[in-house]
Amino acid sequence: MITEDARALLETGFVCDSCLGRPFADRSFGLTNVERGRALRTTVALEDDEDFEPTEPADCWVCEGYCGTFDAIADAIVDALEGTAFGTYQVGTQVPPLVEENERLFREDAGLEPDIGESLKREVNREVGRRVGSKTGTEVDFDRPDVLAVVDLEGFDPLEALADGTVTGHAVDVQVNPAFVYGRYRKLERDIPQTEWPCRECGGSGVQLGDDGEEPCDYCGGSGYMYETSVEQAVRPHVVEAMDGDEGTFHGAGREDVDARMLEGGRPFVLEVKRPQTRDPDPAELEREINEVADGVEVEGLRLASYEMVERVKEHDASKQYRADVELDDPIDEDAFEAAIEELDGATLAQETPERVDHRRASLTRERTVYDLEGELRSPTEAEVRLHGEGGLYVKEFVSSDDGRTKPSLAGVLGTEAEVTALDVTGVEGEDEPFEREEYFVDEPRDKS
Repeated sequence: MITEDARALLETGFVCDSCLGRPFADRSFGLTNVERGRALRTTVALEDDEDFEPTEPADCWVCEGYCGTFDAIADAIVDALEGTAFGTYQVGTQVPPLVEENERLFREDAGLEPDIGESLKREVNREVGRRVGSKTGTEVDFDRPDVLAVVDLEGFDPLEALADGTVTGHAVDVQVNPAFVYGRYRKLERDIPQTEWPCRECGGSGVQLGDDGEEPCDYCGGSGYMYETSVEQAVRPHVVEAMDGDEGTFHGAGREDVDARMLEGGRPFVLEVKRPQTRDPDPAELEREINEVADGVEVEGLRLASYEMVERVKEHDASKQYRADVELDDPIDEDAFEAAIEELDGATLAQETPERVDHRRASLTRERTVYDLEGELRSPTEAEVRLHGEGGLYVKEFVSSDDGRTKPSLAGVLGTEAEVTALDVTGVEGEDEPFEREEYFVDEPRDKS
C-alpha cells in the first residue's frame, strides 16, 4: 500500500514534504510533490495516531534544503534575464552528486525501486520554471526556447538561501538562443558576393609586411576584402543592431556567381542573430532602413522567423530561373538557333563538376533537367537565353559545354563555341512547395496591399 511505502520512507529520517511526495509523482495528477508529501504525512499520522510533525527543507537529509529554495532560484533567474526580451524559456538543473546519492539511498532504504517517481532534477526544473513563467509572463518551451537558464545547485548554500531568500548569481547560467529574420534579397549590380570575401593575400587583416614594417595590403588596398561589399555586409549590421545582438550569421538558399545579378523575386535568406536582447523589431521598418542605405542590394519580405527556417533555406530543394547574354564564335542563322532551343527544351543534362569549381567541389557527374528554355537571336553571333532549370544546374556550362563536360549543351548542338557574357538569376523557388511556410514564422504576415 502507498501508506506503507510512505511510512517506510519516513522511517529513514527527517524528510521534507517535497522529497516524501517525489517517489509518488505519478499518482494523482494535478498535485505538487509538496501536496502529495503533506497528504501522505497526514495519513500516516492519522493511521498511527501520532503527533503530526512536519519537516522543514532545512532539516531534510535527502535534499539538504534545496526544495525550499525554488522561489529564490526563480528570482535569481529573473534577475539574470533583466534587459533580455524573450517569449519562451526553459530551466535546466545540475544536482550535486551527493544529493543524487541521497535520493537513491532514500528509496533503497525504504525498499523501493531506485527510479520510482521523479528525480529532484525534474522537480526543480518544473517548480522553478513555473515560477519563472509566472514572474515574467512567458511560456515554457522544451524544444527551442528563446532563453535557457541552467541552475547549478552546488553554486550556492541552500541553508543560506533559506535564511536570506537569495541565491548567488553565479549559480545561474543564462543562455540566450539566436533569433532569426527571413527575407529575400536582390543583387542589382554585378561583382557583389553573397557573403564576406576576405582578401586571400592578407587573410582579411588589410595589412602586409613591407621593408618598413606593416603597410596596407596591395592586393585589397587595405580593406581586408576582395570586394567592397557583400549582401551579408549590407544586411547583417542592421539586423544585429535592431535586435541588440552580439553578432550575425548569413544563411542563403544557395548562391549565385559573384558576377551574376539576382533580380525579380530575389533569393531567400535567413540572418541569424546571436545573443539578441530584443526579438521583435519591426520587419517593415528594418526593410526600409536596409534599402535606404544598401548599395546595389535590396531586401523584401522580411519576417521574424524560427530556427527551422535556417534548415529550410539551406536544404529545401529549389529550381532556378536565369537570363543569360550569350556570345557565339561563329555566325548562326535563326532557324538553327530555334532548332537548338527546341531540342534542349526539357533535356536532361549530364554535368561533370565544372573546371572553374573542381578545386573546391567533389568531381562528380550530376543529372540536371532543363524544365523550360527560350531564346532570342539578337545578331548572328549574339543571343539571349532564358532558362528554368533544376536546382544545381550549371548554366554557364550548359551554354559553353565546358570542354564537353556538360552534355548536351547549347554550344554542342549549335556546333560552335558559346560563352555567357552576362548572367542574371531571375527566380529561386521551391521545387514542390514554397520556401515560406507559415509555421516557421513568429510574427503575423504583412499586408501586401
